[in-house]
Amino acid sequence: MAAGWPASVDARRGLDHGAWVPLMHLFPGADIPVFQVSLPARLDADRAWAFGQALAPLAGQGVLIVGSGSLTHNLYEFRGGHGDDEAYVQAFADWVRGAVEQADGDRLRCALRDAPQAQRAHPTAEHFWPLLVAAGASDTGQGPAAGWTLEGGIAHGVLSMDSYVFGPAG
Repeated sequence: MAAGWPASVDARRGLDHGAWVPLMHLFPGADIPVFQVSLPARLDADRAWAFGQALAPLAGQGVLIVGSGSLTHNLYEFRGGHGDDEAYVQAFADWVRGAVEQADGDRLRCALRDAPQAQRAHPTAEHFWPLLVAAGASDTGQGPAAGWTLEGGIAHGVLSMDSYVFGPAG
């Protein structure tokens, strides 16, 4: 709220699958406190990045900031079923990986416009914004931290499951 983003608590809402699925793997003992932050409505790339920057001070307080979702998210093709991995998925993933590992925030914010097959990889943008929020949270005014890749492969031929870590990690 101090950064100008409205916030409220909804105690009736449980964790979304985008929160509990990664946490189930990262912390199977469920022995850490968790709070979920929903993405604000009507984001674009720059606002998603700015939202991450607003969350950045939490990292200095020991809060792990996780932005989750598949790196590619074409559920139309997912529902159609695939055997072999689609080449466009790897091309998009490689392009994004380069931007993340080179700490190129400008390039990353333009991914849905400039990356190969971006429109096919993300027919809608909301599942790409968590990556920009997480990268933005590593940007304390000097640009983002260089990220490193946790290779996740491709699931169902169309879902890139790569993950990225920004900043120090144990």
